[in-house]
Amino acid sequence: MNGSRIAAVGHYQPAKVLTNEDLAGLVDTSDEWIRSRVGIRTRHIAGPDEPVDELAAHAAAKALAAAGLGPGDIDLVLVATSTAVDRSPNMAARVAARLGIPSPAAMDVNVVCAGFTHALATADHAVRAGASARALVVGADKMSDVTDWSDRTTCVLVGDGAGAAVVEAADQPLIGPVLWGSVPEMGHAVRIEGTPARFAQEGQSVYRWATTQLPPIARKACERAGLAPEELAAVVLHQANLRIIEPLAEKIGAVNAVVARDVTESGNTSAASIPLALSKLVEQGAISTGDPVLLFGFGGNLSYAGQVVRCP
Repeated sequence: MNGSRIAAVGHYQPAKVLTNEDLAGLVDTSDEWIRSRVGIRTRHIAGPDEPVDELAAHAAAKALAAAGLGPGDIDLVLVATSTAVDRSPNMAARVAARLGIPSPAAMDVNVVCAGFTHALATADHAVRAGASARALVVGADKMSDVTDWSDRTTCVLVGDGAGAAVVEAADQPLIGPVLWGSVPEMGHAVRIEGTPARFAQEGQSVYRWATTQLPPIARKACERAGLAPEELAAVVLHQANLRIIEPLAEKIGAVNAVVARDVTESGNTSAASIPLALSKLVEQGAISTGDPVLLFGFGGNLSYAGQVVRCP
């Protein structure tokens, strides 16, 4: 085995749906204002008794079931999140405990909105190096916990959820080489900081960076996988804002690809957004087994990571 693949995916969202009309009762906003600026219609919000590891475990259990595997088949658990409340036990250990996974390596990855693609690359590297036989990779965030619900510039954006993937060895590389990096001097543009921790961002700076600096980076991720953008069957970008997703997808040049637009119904779920959107495309039959899909995360820390994967 000299490669790895995504064997299966799964996702989970809390039952509570918060509409734009609901938000208009909390802050000075409207459905038209929100749709025209970020393209979001609804978002799912977890309750106080639904911690991040519970969201993550639900998504992970679905991915395991889809792969036809049990807890004992996993030896590495990676959870991408930036909304963990406690320092220890970490989210990965808590997810492993919820699922009954025996003695896995368990690590959290905090690269905010690019967390899942970083964690996926880490799992790919571990499997190809022989350090792991099968890895469970989860992106999960409860953004409602770090949101100021009186700030209309941020509260209209966020949602809660989780997505997961099972990564295992393959006889060829079906997870392409990662292209990752960051702009640390601009890390202040997206923040979750303070006591209590609160999400804040410099929206215009992020928009300009994402739509001007990221397209050539995403195209280079395709090059590393040996594909031209027009050969992609789907593009799953971090679901930040429809006004970022659509121009970024267009500038990448993936003219024949399905573009994930789950942000319209889920909002910005940070590290959960890419696996959540990918799992929905698979569930809907919008993409087929073996299709090349570009995953590209970006945002917090002004970090980015992308790779082309083959659809499970």
